[in-house]
Amino acid sequence: MAFYVGLIAAVAVERLAELVISQRNMGWAWARGGREHGLGHYPFMVVLHTGLLVACLIEAAHRSFIPALGWPMIAIVVMAQALRWWCITVLGPRWNTRVIVVPGLPLVERGPYRWLRHPNYVAVVLECIALPLVHSAWITAIVFTVVNAGLLRVRISSENAALAQALAQSPSPSTAASLSSTPT
Repeated sequence: MAFYVGLIAAVAVERLAELVISQRNMGWAWARGGREHGLGHYPFMVVLHTGLLVACLIEAAHRSFIPALGWPMIAIVVMAQALRWWCITVLGPRWNTRVIVVPGLPLVERGPYRWLRHPNYVAVVLECIALPLVHSAWITAIVFTVVNAGLLRVRISSENAALAQALAQSPSPSTAASLSSTPT
């Protein structure tokens, strides 16, 4: 259990690092005329992602570590983190935990964005499933995956609407907007 507590603590520290980067990048976006969209779901997202970490610890206290399940789930958690940081790196100052559109910037179409419109959410989904299952917290995995699916539906709709609006206001078809966001 001590290892699992350490893993959850490491993920919590990673989330705090994301918030620091997000704050810095918000300043960058505001300075370039960025506009925020989808404000209503953000507080729920913060509560959900914090709740995931707490629920993992609570349920895992009553479960056993099953190596055949736990070790593959640890690998998935690590892959999810790698994908998340790849997204953060590729987007650079455009990345944010909020939905902020900076008008007139071209779309990012490199890195994981070559293949997926919202690759960070793949990382989020994998993490919602795998992190609890590292220590057999299957109820947490199910509940948070289902609730997160509803949140992602709202979040992705908000991002897509913001992007569509920016594209419609773009001066030319080749000029798009940068969508800066990621939940964690």
